[in-house]
Amino acid sequence: MEPAAKTLAVAVQSVEIRSPADLDRAFAAIHEQHPDALLTLGDPLTVTVRAPIAEFARQERLPSMFTHRQFVQAGGLISYGANFPALFRRAAGYVHKILKGANPADLPAEQATKFELFLNLQTAEALGITVPRSILATADEVIE
Repeated sequence: MEPAAKTLAVAVQSVEIRSPADLDRAFAAIHEQHPDALLTLGDPLTVTVRAPIAEFARQERLPSMFTHRQFVQAGGLISYGANFPALFRRAAGYVHKILKGANPADLPAEQATKFELFLNLQTAEALGITVPRSILATADEVIE
């Protein structure tokens, strides 16, 4: 993320959590830093604590971006990430090939090819953000 941030002349301030107990410390650190936005990377821990993260972003009036739709459903602003059902179908294809005798080392590494954009208009309105029509038109789901 940092090389991309440098290219865009954007400062990245990283705050790490390793357990739900770290949330209060992380929220305090973010509050102290006064960022312009919040980007949360999706992993099992952050998905588990998505509701408090989304609520914190709203309380701090931070536009928030995530990698999983569940964050937007919990009140986050926007998410853009891989379509997990499509990934699971592709993984099932790999399992099928392996069970039929393919050597896993011979199978090519793959990346996601289908991505989804989710937007919470209630959150956008609460933050005073006007969402461009082009974003609304391309979103896979808009929560109103």
